[in-house]
Amino acid sequence: MNWRRPIANAGVYLRTMAVFIAVWWLVAIWTDNPILLPTPLIVLEAASELALDLDLFRQAGISFGRMVVSIAIASSLAIPLGLTMGLSPLFEKVVDPTIEVLRPISGIAWIPLALFIFGIGNALPVFIMTYAAFFPIVLGTVLGVRTVDRRLIDAARTMGVPQRTIVLRVVIPAALPSLLVALRVGVALSWTAVVAAELIGAPSGLGYAIQWYRELLMTPQVMSFIAMIGVIGYICDAGVRWLNRRYTPWAAAR
Repeated sequence: MNWRRPIANAGVYLRTMAVFIAVWWLVAIWTDNPILLPTPLIVLEAASELALDLDLFRQAGISFGRMVVSIAIASSLAIPLGLTMGLSPLFEKVVDPTIEVLRPISGIAWIPLALFIFGIGNALPVFIMTYAAFFPIVLGTVLGVRTVDRRLIDAARTMGVPQRTIVLRVVIPAALPSLLVALRVGVALSWTAVVAAELIGAPSGLGYAIQWYRELLMTPQVMSFIAMIGVIGYICDAGVRWLNRRYTPWAAAR
């Protein structure tokens, strides 16, 4: 295994983070207001206290669990719909206008209405995160089906292969690279929506914790939870990229 590329990437990442922390530290010293902008050391101390108290991991686990549920729901709805749209031009003409009307509407815009429907609890953030993830997954699935070599489908039909088998053995494997790219976008958008959804409509989670500590003017704790959002988002993105390399190496190598 060639370790040069991972080591080089790690070196670039560490240099970038070092520059970011240095700039942050200088701006914090220049501001000289820990409530407005604490130094990285103060934030690290606050994060350590939250970690020892397990509050940081508890709230992160709640938000991550909501994202997993939302991605599962979005995928179970979007992938079958995208496959049907990609395989049936007539069905796509019927459904596509509705999708294109709803797609530009941000999930955040639905929060006031969703509060009336779901109230404060787990349902509202899961709904917002599912909504955010649904559209990139369905459009990526449609794109993946369209890029399938039609000769493969025609050859399978000529041999009398049932439609269901064609979808499972021909269409889905060929569309998998586009589907995984769409899943990566869906995960990112779903995780981005978690803060807005939990700020208003959840009694727990990272967004709720940010709002809680902000009201107490505890900026280091707020930034600790913000940093946790970035860390989990990076880990989730790395996980989807690993799936891409693992199951579609021919596409990931391009």
